[in-house]
Amino acid sequence: MFYHRKETIVPVDVKKPDPRYGQFLLEQFGGATGELSAALQYWVQSFHVTDAAIRDMLQDIAIEEFSHLEVVGKLIEQHTSTLDQTDVYAAPLFRVRGVGPHFVDSQGSAWTAAYLNEGGNVVRDLRANIASEAGARQTYEALIHASTDEGTTKALTHLLTREITHAQMFMSALDKMGKLDDPYFGTIKPDETVDLVFNLSKGEDFRGPWNSEPKFRLEENPQPMGGFPPSPVNPDDEKMRLAAE
Repeated sequence: MFYHRKETIVPVDVKKPDPRYGQFLLEQFGGATGELSAALQYWVQSFHVTDAAIRDMLQDIAIEEFSHLEVVGKLIEQHTSTLDQTDVYAAPLFRVRGVGPHFVDSQGSAWTAAYLNEGGNVVRDLRANIASEAGARQTYEALIHASTDEGTTKALTHLLTREITHAQMFMSALDKMGKLDDPYFGTIKPDETVDLVFNLSKGEDFRGPWNSEPKFRLEENPQPMGGFPPSPVNPDDEKMRLAAE
């Protein structure tokens, strides 16, 4: 079950409404890095996690993300609905769709479930979640730099801060599993090339911990080992018809 309290998780108090800025905020309402995407991603992931503690963490964060969606929606509402219609229409998207939040991004593209990054493996999902939090944090930083309203900046700074907290929580869960810096997961044993890296961009070559011993073997001049594949056999090909004639 779900229980909604009508008080927002942090104050939402816009003193200088700007419909153009409201359109920017749609990025975090119906955009790829937005709060709806995060909330649904973490919530759905929790359904297949067998570790009760990690499942609880995912559900707690998912519900918090829904509360963040509410904050962003209220910000958009205050940046648009209190203005004279002529001013609201200065932002083309609100002229077409009306005031308030919509499930579109700042360019008017509709939200899609393709934004969700979830699978059936907890390690894979937690790593995807760290990337999701990073994307949301980057968007909030851009929005904060563009803000001229103190109340908006304060609310968005809180949301940005929570993205950092959530990323730390996901990293701590991976660390608990011993998978924070271990790329192996699943049940399939890798082949003998697992520590082999290739120098495939010639010019200014650099060495670092990503292509150096003892962790990696660097192949300076890699060569193909598969040979030439056989030509395809397609009886419907136009050339095959001509050859038969």
